Amino acid sequence: MPNQNRPRPAAGHAHKPHGKHPRLEELEGMVRSGEIDTLIVAITDMQGRLVGKRVQAQAFLNGVIDHGAHFCTYLLGTDMEMNTPGGFKLMNWETGYGDWIAAPVWDTLRVLPWLEKTALVLADATDDEGDEIPVAPRTILKRQVEKAASMGIVVKAGSELEYYVLKDSWESLADRGWPVPKPFGYYNEDYHLLQAVKAEPLHRLLRNLMTEARIPIEFSKGEAAPGQHEVNIRYDHVLESADRTVVFKHGAKEIAYLNGWGITFMAKPDHRWTGSSGHLHMSIWGAEDDRPLFAAASGEPAGPYGISTLGSQFMAGMMKLSRELAPFIAPFVNSYKRYAALSWAPVNVVWGRDNRTTGFRLVGHGGALHVENRFPGGDMNAYLTYAAMIGAGLYGIEHGLPLEPEFRGNGYAAEGHPRMPRALWEAIGELERSEAAREIFGDDVVDHYLNAARVEQTQYDAVVHNWDRERYLERG
Repeated sequence: MPNQNRPRPAAGHAHKPHGKHPRLEELEGMVRSGEIDTLIVAITDMQGRLVGKRVQAQAFLNGVIDHGAHFCTYLLGTDMEMNTPGGFKLMNWETGYGDWIAAPVWDTLRVLPWLEKTALVLADATDDEGDEIPVAPRTILKRQVEKAASMGIVVKAGSELEYYVLKDSWESLADRGWPVPKPFGYYNEDYHLLQAVKAEPLHRLLRNLMTEARIPIEFSKGEAAPGQHEVNIRYDHVLESADRTVVFKHGAKEIAYLNGWGITFMAKPDHRWTGSSGHLHMSIWGAEDDRPLFAAASGEPAGPYGISTLGSQFMAGMMKLSRELAPFIAPFVNSYKRYAALSWAPVNVVWGRDNRTTGFRLVGHGGALHVENRFPGGDMNAYLTYAAMIGAGLYGIEHGLPLEPEFRGNGYAAEGHPRMPRALWEAIGELERSEAAREIFGDDVVDHYLNAARVEQTQYDAVVHNWDRERYLERG
């Protein structure tokens, strides 16, 4: 790759311990004993999907990934169809689409109980000198985690994901030209134990197999539509929570497919359906003493409901920049169809205490006080969404942003307040104008993901959809 196109080093290089990592030693033992015969080495692409290679056990023992697994640079510069659109500075036909390296992060090693004798390790994307690729989603989040640490802050978070269980398989839907799928159920199953039990064989697999794979699931429950369900993943340090989220989404699809179920995390599978969320529960803690910082300590000035000054500023930053950073929160054309009034998905950028009609919901008490961001959908790329919200929160602290007064009542009727973009094209315009986004992420990241959003919008605009034919074929 020509020097002018080489990525800048990220803050920190891939982890290169002097001795062997304990999890690596554990894996070697499992391979020698025959417990593991396949190792998956995976990175997360721009769309939030796991991509990578499977390593045969003996090749692993022979050192085939001692220096990581090579992958084509185009994996961080494609669209959903794996096309290679123009506009990506770090990977294009002129650079020759060479190789980068998936450098295993052994802390993330997991045995996957739903695949026979298989383990998974997530990786950081690096160049051949060990410098992390600045546009890689996991590296983007790591930069924000490192910045928070430099400010004496640790961010902890937990993901709450919604999805639909389908009677149709992906293959049957593809064969029939992607009609509206049939959900596994025929009435609203929110908290409904009888309706939810009909798909309990799948939900039970997800709860138990994920927990066995070090993705601790706390709850699952029916959601606000036929066939819709929700899981809560135990909170932890935000990078670990993002790792858990991407592995959960990938693994849930594998478990469903291998057991004859259909499942989707699509934000809005049909305009008549309730959208599927990817709510983020976030709080800030002291980096040195692990003391909760979102709530005011005894004797400190406290805002509404005991929020600390830091907590107020962090939350204010998240709110101020939600529109400008929307492509990192809602990355696809379909994402914005979820933002509909009176649909359980928020539309206005307001906050309230335990109020599910607001975009930001303050929950918990004392040290457990935290904010739930209800704007992300089930289709989010957790690394990018968490990175955007941490970056926005730290921006709020750096700029001393005041938290606006609590909104009380129906958040859908919050006149005079900012609204999340109504479509991807509107979100693109917000990001194009955002100086704060460039301050947080740098030009390389903003330009890269702006290009991805423009490609998505352009492709959508060029296609004639069923809606067009229904509306215009006879009457137009």
